[in-house]
Amino acid sequence: MTLLITGARLPDGTNTDLVVKNGVIAELGPGLSALGAIVIDAAGLQALPGLVDLHTHLREPGFEQSETVLTGSRAAAAGGFTAVHAMANTSPVADTAGVVEQVASLGEQHGYVTVRPIGAVTVGLAGERLSEIGAMAQSRAAVRVFSDDGKCVSDALLMRRALEYVKTFGGVIAQHAQEPRLTEGAQMNEGALSSELGLAGWPAVAEEAIIARDVLLAQHVGALLHVCHLSTAGSVEVIRWAKARGIRVTAEVTPHHLLLDEQLAAGYDSRFKVNPPLRRSEDVLALRAALAEGIIDIVATDHAPHPIETKECAWQEASFGMVGLESALSVVQAAVVDSGQLSWGDVARVLSRTPAAIGQLAGYDAPFTIGAPANFTLIDPSARRVFGLEQLHGKGANTPYLGRELPGRVVATVHRGVPTVLDGELRPAEEVANRVA
Repeated sequence: MTLLITGARLPDGTNTDLVVKNGVIAELGPGLSALGAIVIDAAGLQALPGLVDLHTHLREPGFEQSETVLTGSRAAAAGGFTAVHAMANTSPVADTAGVVEQVASLGEQHGYVTVRPIGAVTVGLAGERLSEIGAMAQSRAAVRVFSDDGKCVSDALLMRRALEYVKTFGGVIAQHAQEPRLTEGAQMNEGALSSELGLAGWPAVAEEAIIARDVLLAQHVGALLHVCHLSTAGSVEVIRWAKARGIRVTAEVTPHHLLLDEQLAAGYDSRFKVNPPLRRSEDVLALRAALAEGIIDIVATDHAPHPIETKECAWQEASFGMVGLESALSVVQAAVVDSGQLSWGDVARVLSRTPAAIGQLAGYDAPFTIGAPANFTLIDPSARRVFGLEQLHGKGANTPYLGRELPGRVVATVHRGVPTVLDGELRPAEEVANRVA
């Protein structure tokens, strides 16, 4: 398959044509042509390297009523992603070589995105003993990131042992920072509003204390630590302190924590119930500034689909989480690009190159160069759209953006040289799976 993309604006602001052949960028420059190619007119469009999500819940195996590798991959492609890292809280848990190989194989079979499994840190996510970390690392899935996300590795000794283990092969522990004793029954951010609403508060210190402990453990061991979904200004300052001392720590923020705040819980609309919870407006501003400064390294979606009956219910009974793959790029544009805090070059860094580097995913370090894998997305940043159910391509509809106008639109997504999205529409599964090299 040959593609000719004309007039695309690259992240550095230059305009160019691209020719894609055999899954790689074959030519780059003005006035290109290619006989028999699929032509994509990219005039006025922003080209970005394929987006990489380090924090996706694909639910399969075991929770296929919420999402599958196929449906989640389609949602990712629709959002401009070409690779996702699938969290381990499946059933069975992804704590063995067999399960992570199954997840990776399903991603390869469907072809919409590259699916890299994240292995569990502890057996069954129970926080009692280490999982088969070495076997997963040596498996065909070649797992490099390990996380009990959804649960914190709260035992300090177990966390130390996990960091020591992954250090032997350069792996990463991605921590869900939540001190469980401080958040028992917690429903939303702790503060005046939680008291007013009668909802159990979730203190910021429950996140910050775990991060502080873990950066010290990472320093002691000399291992790589990644902190999932930062949500407080205090967490930013702990990461800032750690980086100033050369501790090997990276951190992520979700799109929703960059845009939404705790006031949205006032209507008891459970679409806004997430873990960690939406925080104060001051925290939102601190997160934006930290992302722009580079204290926070990446944006990750924490895409968390749920069946409708577990979200359309009383707040206290509702599941935590929201879907985010299809809306991520638009929310980032609204929160930090249109405000001038991030350029499109910065977006390429925080949503592609750096998450790929943390996840040790090859082929994303030098995008838009001759010979590089053809993983990229074309967006129309000037478009405005009312986000509706027709924008969703996974199984989950638990998004807080329904009916809200968002900027930007994905026009095309190319994965390994094959368009998964073309003219704003997902390509049929058989056309994507039956790739032509």
